Amino acid sequence: MINYQNIKPWLFKLEPETAHHIAATALRLPNICQIPFNSFLESHFITNDILTQELFGRTFYNPVGLGAGFDKNATMIRGMQILGFGFTEIGTVTPKAQAGNPQPRMWRHPEEETLQNAMGFNNEGLLKVQKRLKERYPFTTPIGVNIGKNKLTPEDEAINDYTTLLKSLHTLGDYIVINISSPNTPGLRDLQNEEFITNLFAEAKSITDKPILLKIAPDMEIEDAVSLTKMAVEKGADGIIATNTTIDYSLVKSPYDKGGLSGAVLKQKSFEIFEAIAKELYDKTTLISVGGIDSAEEAYKRIKAGASLVQIYSGLVFHGPDMIMNINKELTELIKADGYTNITQAIGSDRK
Repeated sequence: MINYQNIKPWLFKLEPETAHHIAATALRLPNICQIPFNSFLESHFITNDILTQELFGRTFYNPVGLGAGFDKNATMIRGMQILGFGFTEIGTVTPKAQAGNPQPRMWRHPEEETLQNAMGFNNEGLLKVQKRLKERYPFTTPIGVNIGKNKLTPEDEAINDYTTLLKSLHTLGDYIVINISSPNTPGLRDLQNEEFITNLFAEAKSITDKPILLKIAPDMEIEDAVSLTKMAVEKGADGIIATNTTIDYSLVKSPYDKGGLSGAVLKQKSFEIFEAIAKELYDKTTLISVGGIDSAEEAYKRIKAGASLVQIYSGLVFHGPDMIMNINKELTELIKADGYTNITQAIGSDRK
């Protein structure tokens, strides 16, 4: 394969969103045709008895998934499997297509291995994503569907956006994620409250029996995050994803004045929130950890803290696609070194 570190300087000369479009174009090709190098690339897909587990009624051949925001329109599912991901979370999808926020809306902080994005749920909308998922689901690796409200939908009507999406997409994914934690849609984080979550999960559970997870922000007070997630599980949430991007701009030297930070600077903040939630909810619901994971050691730390699965996004930009294969290989060795024969024995081992 091409050495990513050799081409990264050239990619980093481009605007971040332009570089993303180039990568996305390449990753869409396997969805369209069986290109000759597919079988070669598939050697990156790591599966073994140690990493395999059953969740949500599906087999996860490895625990490393693609976080939401990269494959917004369900165009790269096959490409992501080829890169080595054990599952893909597509979206965020909104009922109506929307262009997102004005450009520029994505920036790199190379010294801190951090991205800052103010994309604003740019996506092609429910109907196009629904059509693509119908063509691909069920896929050989699990698919999560991340859903959110349109920018112009008033806060008091937001629940209608989520129920519309649930009704149309719940049969086309292995789990659904309620995204009320992006900082890039005005008022969205205000929905992280007991009344909205209670009403939303009551509606959602009347629509589908598919697992529905709640994704939270890392900028809440830890006590509030624990209280909110505990309440969400009581109201019917089948899992928690922690965390989305942060608006704590003090974490980078030269921040822009909008958007959320992801990548290495989010590592500590994301883990602290996850650890607190896991202390309360481990063994009561499924936990997924995301935020600053860029090595097998960090992934294993989250797994031992209680994460059944982990997700990656920004690390791809700074470390390249080999990172997924390397994490899974090294994770296998870390699990074996602790005397476990399957990842499920390691999940939450720090909680026991």
